[in-house]
Parts: sequence; structure tokens; C-alpha cells
Amino acid sequence: MARRRELADQRVARGYSQEEFAALLGVATSTVVRWEGGRSAPRPYQRPKMAALLGVTRANLDQLLFSVKTVTAAPEGTSYPASFGDPVDMRRRDLLGLLAATSALVALPEASISAAPGRGSAAVPGTGEEVIQQLWRVYGLTGDKHTLYPIVRHQLAALAAEIEVAHGGTERERLNVRVADLYQLAGELFFDARDDALSAHCYTLAASAAKEACAYDLWACAMTRHAYVELYAGRAASAVPLLSAASRIARLGDSTLSTRYWVSAVQAEVHAALGDFDACVRALDAAEEVHTLSGQMHNGGWLRFDGSRLAEERGACYVTLGRPDIAENALASALAEELSPRRRGAVLVDLAAAGAHRGDVDQVVHYADKALGVAGQTHSGYLSTKLSGLCPRLTALPADSRVSELHQRIAALSRAA
Repeated sequence: MARRRELADQRVARGYSQEEFAALLGVATSTVVRWEGGRSAPRPYQRPKMAALLGVTRANLDQLLFSVKTVTAAPEGTSYPASFGDPVDMRRRDLLGLLAATSALVALPEASISAAPGRGSAAVPGTGEEVIQQLWRVYGLTGDKHTLYPIVRHQLAALAAEIEVAHGGTERERLNVRVADLYQLAGELFFDARDDALSAHCYTLAASAAKEACAYDLWACAMTRHAYVELYAGRAASAVPLLSAASRIARLGDSTLSTRYWVSAVQAEVHAALGDFDACVRALDAAEEVHTLSGQMHNGGWLRFDGSRLAEERGACYVTLGRPDIAENALASALAEELSPRRRGAVLVDLAAAGAHRGDVDQVVHYADKALGVAGQTHSGYLSTKLSGLCPRLTALPADSRVSELHQRIAALSRAA
């Protein structure tokens, strides 16, 4: 990987840790890690403040960011020293190539795609809907999400091969539904790994394929997941139009499904991030209407919302809004339920944040310690980012060696992630 070592050296020379630098810029620590690792670059509006913090001119900052030698990927199976390139970065470029090819095939008119000479039916064993559903079930059960990637990558490639030789509108429609489904799962894997750019690419392709198939609920869910990327990257305002579109699309879908209520739940998180208490409460109340549905309201894959998470989501929104007085009951109620490790870890972080609002060091240390344990077990980038978001709150607490130790453990977790 093309690392920006001089950028990191300049940060260190100015006396900033990655965590402190991230906090001053209003981004996650993992974002600074990706910048210095050469995996992404700061947006133009972030660069003036970044240059000022580093004590360099804009031109010098551009040199630090973009005067980097790149390394091409070696063929699969090739061995090479660690300094020659990063397998993770190569894997990322490989998936970007597959994304581009699949996007083109999805967008091409039906008449432009025909079976290649010597190739028969588009049916490829093991890439059907039942396989994708099983992958979603495994995703929900496993703590360490990234272990699923090799299987998902194989399925994505097989699906692209099927699209290339598809016959007829009905067959292409079914394949587009599967593309939309599987790429949402791929997006979830990269979202959990905090690769915002790649997860957004996956969700964009999922939305495009669902649109081609006129699968409105699937389309709305892809848009909603894309909004999550913006929300957790600290760009809540950018999530607003995505969710507005998702809401309109969901109304065209199946009224027996929970899609529109999930959109409302995510809108509540965005309103909370923007500091709009009344709009947040209205959206949460709209999401609660999911309990009026009966029967099969979700499929357990790309749509899993049944209202069971609303207590933790309501509590998280109230913490964001600075209302620990009403957040803690909701979060305690959620913690009493049977939660996946990732969900449990998120609730623990929110309870620690509520304690920080009230200046309760004991509560902060108690819940953050438990959340760190979960994050260490699951290797979840999502939890690592949530814990990093707790760090600015720690600086307002009274001096305490436990808080200092907590800060160091979170920083170590962020570096490891």
C-alpha cells in the first residue's frame, strides 16, 4: 500500500496523536488512519483546516497527500515481501474492478448482452437466492464479520458471470434482484470494516440493480444503507436527501413489509445528529408504527427491521441529543434483551456516553470497559469507530487515571483496526 509516511511524520512533529488530530478535524480516528495509509484522501473542504493544523501551505499539503508512489497488484497467489504492497489494498482494488464490471452489465440495455460463443445457460450452481439468504444468516450470527468476505467475493464473481450470459428480460430481472441483495451484504461487510468508500460503492450498485428490477423495497433498503455511510462518517446532512428518496421509493413497495418504518428509524438518527429533537421524536414515533404490521414483515436478509431495535435506537438518539435523562431507561431496556455482540457493544458505548454527559466516571469506565471487550472479540470497525467517538467526551471528565487508561485502550483499538 502507498503509505503517506511524510504526512504522518508531519502530524507527529506537530505533537498530535491520530486520535487528537481526528478530533480537531471532526472525523473518526480510522479516517486519519486511512488518509495516512494512502487508502483515501481528505475532502477539499477539510484540507484548509488540516493544512493549518499541520503548519503547512495548501500546496505543501497536496504534496504530502498526492506525491505517493503506487504499487500494482501482483497476480493471485504471488508471494511478495510486506513492503512491496498490501494484500488488503490489492483485494480492495480487485473488488472495485468487479464492481465496475458488474455496474456496466447491469446498466447495459438487454439487447446489448448475449450469450458468449460456446457458453450455455446462465445458470451457475451455488449463486441462487437460497445461498444469499444463508450468507445473510451467517452474517447475523458471526461476530467477526470480515471472515465472510472470501465467500461473498466468490459469489459476486459468479453472479457477474451469470449476468454476462443472461437471456431474456425475466432472467435479467431475477439476476438484478440477486445483485442488489448480494451487494448490500458486501456493503455491510465493508461498512463494518469502516471502508466508507467501498461500502458506498456497493450500496450504489445495489440500488441501481434494484431499480432495474423495479424491486422498490430492495431499492429503498440500499438507499438507506448508503445513508448510514454518510451518517457515521459525520456527514448527517448528506444523508437527508438519500433518506428522503428512500422514503418515497418505499411507499411504492409492499405495504406489508417494514421498509418504510426502517427508513423512519434511520431518519430519526439523522435528525438527532443534526440536533433536531422534535423531528427526531416524530421519526421515532413513525418507526414505532411497525408494530401495527402482522405476518412476515421482513426477510431476515436485506430487510431485517421488526421494531425490536427501537429501544436501543431511541436511546442512542437521545444520547446524541444530549439527553441522558431520557436515554438511559431506553438503553437499559435494550441491554436486557438478547442482542448480537455488535448491537450489545453499541448499547454499551451509548451508556458510557450517557455517563460522560452527566460526569459519572464510574458509569463511563464500567460500560466502556465492557464495550472494549466486545470490540476486541468481534474486531468490528463499527464498534471501534463508536468507541473513538467517545474520546472527545472523556476530555470533559474530572482527572482520573481510569479515564486516561480508557483513552489509551481506545486509541490502541483504533490503531489495531
